[in-house]
Amino acid sequence: MSKKSKVLPASRFTDADIKLFKSGRHYRLYEHLGSKLMTLDGKEGCHFAVWAPNAKKVSVTGNFNGWNKESHLLLPRWDESGIWEGFIPGLNKGDIYKYAIHSSADGRWYEKGDPFAMCWELPPKTASVIWDADFKWQDGQWMEERSERNSLHSPISVYEMHIGSWKKKKNGHSLSYRELAPELIAYLQKTGFTHVEFMPVMEHPFYGSWGYQITGYFAPSSRFGTPEDFMYLVEQLHIHGFGVYLDWVPSHFPGDAHGLYRFDGTALYEHADPRKGFHPDWKSYIFNYGRNEVRAFLISNAIYWLDRFHADGLRVDAVASMLYLDYSRKEGEWIPNEHGGNENLEAIAFLKEFNEQVYAQFPDAQSIAEESTSWPAVSRPTFDGGLGFGMKWMMGWMNDTLQFFREDPLYRNFHYSKITFSLLYAFHENFMLPLSHDEVVYGKGSLLTKMPGDPWQKKANLRLLLGYMICHPGTQLLFMGGEFGQVREWNHDESLQWELLEDPAHRQILDWLAAVNRLYRSEHALYDLQFSPVGFEWIINNDHNNCVIVFVRKGREPADKVIIACNFTPVVRYDYRFGVPAPGTYREILNSDDPRFGGSGVMNKKIAPSEKLPMHGRSHSISITLPPLACIILKKND
Repeated sequence: MSKKSKVLPASRFTDADIKLFKSGRHYRLYEHLGSKLMTLDGKEGCHFAVWAPNAKKVSVTGNFNGWNKESHLLLPRWDESGIWEGFIPGLNKGDIYKYAIHSSADGRWYEKGDPFAMCWELPPKTASVIWDADFKWQDGQWMEERSERNSLHSPISVYEMHIGSWKKKKNGHSLSYRELAPELIAYLQKTGFTHVEFMPVMEHPFYGSWGYQITGYFAPSSRFGTPEDFMYLVEQLHIHGFGVYLDWVPSHFPGDAHGLYRFDGTALYEHADPRKGFHPDWKSYIFNYGRNEVRAFLISNAIYWLDRFHADGLRVDAVASMLYLDYSRKEGEWIPNEHGGNENLEAIAFLKEFNEQVYAQFPDAQSIAEESTSWPAVSRPTFDGGLGFGMKWMMGWMNDTLQFFREDPLYRNFHYSKITFSLLYAFHENFMLPLSHDEVVYGKGSLLTKMPGDPWQKKANLRLLLGYMICHPGTQLLFMGGEFGQVREWNHDESLQWELLEDPAHRQILDWLAAVNRLYRSEHALYDLQFSPVGFEWIINNDHNNCVIVFVRKGREPADKVIIACNFTPVVRYDYRFGVPAPGTYREILNSDDPRFGGSGVMNKKIAPSEKLPMHGRSHSISITLPPLACIILKKND
C-alpha cells in the first residue's frame, strides 16, 4: 500500500467469486463490485471495488478529499482479475466520488463514474453517489402470486410510458417517483391495463435520449428521486395489482467521458475495432459480448433489477442490432463471423445465457425482445434451439396494421391482406403487439393523426384499431397518449395533452379502451390460449369488397368463445350474415360504435338467434348489423 494512500486493504471477494467473474459466470457482481458501506475493524466507511485491468493506478476521488488523485489509491488484487479494491474509513451515504484511473495503455488519467453505482448525481453532474438502499418491501402478496399474474396464460395489457413526460407539474417539472405512484395507480385502475412498462429508468446524461444512452446501469435516474423512491413506486404498483416491466439496453452505450467508454484507457467494455464496436445509427458503442467479464456485468445488471427492484420483466431493446454483424452497415463496414456469415455468434450466445439465467433465478418473470427481423425461435426455449425470450414484439403486425389504417377506407379493400396477414405467422412466436413510442415520434404524428377522414372518422378509426389490437391473439402494448387520442406528436419535453380529456370525444376513446381492456381481463377466450393456434379460428378473412373480418377467440373450456367482427369502412353493413361456432343465440357484449364511446349508435340490441343456414364451413349462421368503422364482440348465451 502506498504511504500516501488512506485506503485500508479489504476484499468482498472469495476465490470462487473471482473464478466465476473471470469465466463470465458470476451473475450477482453487484454484491461485490462498486461502493459498499460497511464496518471494518470497528471503523465505519466504504469499500470500493472496480474492474480496470489495464490501469497503472486507480484511486477514489471525491468531495471527501478535494478530488485528489493520489490520496486514496486502491490496491490491485494479486489474482490478475484486474480488480482494484480497498476500504476508506469515514465515508457515508450520500458522499460523491469517481474513480481516477491512470492507464498503462496511454499514460493518461481518466475520471470515471462507478459502473456499479446505485445512485448518481443529478445530471448534468456526473459523479457517482455512495448509497445503501434502506427499504423494506411490502409487496409480498404480489410476489407470491406473480407466477399466475405474470404468466403467458394470463392477461397482459401493457401501458408503455416515459416517466419524465407523462405528466408535468404547474412549474413544468416532472412528477417524482413518489408523486407519480398514486396518480399512475389511479389511472391504471381506470384504464384497465395489467402492467406498466417504463422506458429506461437507468441513469442517463442526455435527457433527450429517453434513457436509451445509459451511463449508470445500476441506478434509477436521480431526476425523479432516490433508489428508495423508485422502489416505492414499484411496490405501490404491485400492492395495487399491477406488474412492472423495465426497458433494458444491453445493445450499446454512449461515449460520455465519465461512462463505460474506454474505461481504463482501452476498449474494455466495447470492441476495439469500430466495425464491431461502434454503432453507426446511434453513434454509440457496442458491448463486447465475447469478453467474459462484460457478459457477467450485463447479466448481473439484468438480475439486479429483478432482484433488488422487484421488476416483473425486462423488455430488451434493439435485439436485431445485436444479432447481425452487418446491422445498418454497408459492405466492407463489418467483419463476418468465423463461418463467413453475418450472425453475431457472441451476442447470440449472450442472449441465450441471459434468458437462461433470468428464468432460472426468476421463473415468474418475463423477458421480452424488441426484434424486428424474421430471426427464428426468438421466444422459444434455448434447449429447443431458441433464444429463450418469453415474448417478442410483433413488429410486422405493427407495420402492416398502421399502413392499412392510414389508407382511405375507400381504398382499403385493395390492402385487405395487410390486416389478415399477421395470422399466417401469429403463432410462430409468443407475440406482443406493440403500438410503442417509436410510432409517434420523428414526424410520424400521433396515432390519432395517422387515421384518415373527418374528426369523427379519425376517432372511430382509432377506437377500431385499439379494439382490433386487444382482440387479436397475443399480448398488447400501447404507448401513453394513444389511449385517449393524443393529437400532438410525443415530445419528451412536454406533458401529455391531458386537457383533451375535457372534450367528451377524447374521453370516450379512453372509455372504450378501458372497456376493451376490462373485457380482455374477464374473458378467458381472449387470453387463455393467446399464443396457441388452438385459441383462434377465422370465420371471414376474404371479404375484400366489404372490408370486413370476423374471427373467433377460444379459451380452454369449450364454452369460452367470443366472436370479433371488424368493419373497416364507414358504411353500415345491414343483415351481414356469417357462420357461428355452434347453434344458439348470440348477444353483443361490446361495440365501439356505442354512443357512450363516441360512436354513431348502430347497435345490435336484440339477441341474434342462429339459423340452420350453412355458411363459412359451419352448419349455422347469424345475421347482424355491422356498424361503421367499428369493432364489435359477440358471445353465445349460455
